[in-house]
Amino acid sequence: MTKQIYFLCTGNSCRSQMAEGFAKQLLPADWTVASAGIEQHGLNPRAVQVMAEVGIDISQQQSTLIDPAYLAQCDLVVTLCGDARDRCPVTPPSVKKLHWPLPDPAQATGTEDAQLAVFRSVRDEIKQRILALN
Repeated sequence: MTKQIYFLCTGNSCRSQMAEGFAKQLLPADWTVASAGIEQHGLNPRAVQVMAEVGIDISQQQSTLIDPAYLAQCDLVVTLCGDARDRCPVTPPSVKKLHWPLPDPAQATGTEDAQLAVFRSVRDEIKQRILALN
C-alpha cells in the first residue's frame, strides 16, 4: 500500500524542497513524496546547489501551494517552520504530524560561503531526520 508524505514550509523554496529531494531518494519506493508552501517563493538556487553537492538534483522541482486534497490523504505531514505548523490547514485525525523546527537558510547573512554553510547544515539535518523515518 502506498504511503503519502508532505513536507510543508512557508514558501516551499528551501527546507521543504530539500526534504522532498532526500525523501524521494531515501524513503522506500512505496512512498509518494511531495512538498508545498503556504506561499510560493520559487526554488532557491542555493538549495539546488547544496543538494547537487550530495548528488541530488532538485532543479526540476516546483514551488507549489498546499493542496488540501493531497494533504487530507497523507499518512505523514512534516512542517519545517513554525509558520507552516501554525497556518497549515486542518488535517483528519488519521494524518500523523511531525514538526522539524529548522532555521530558514534563506535568512542567512554574511559572505556567500557563510550562507552556503547554513544551507549545508540545514541540508544535513534534514537528511538525518529523513533517515530516521525509515
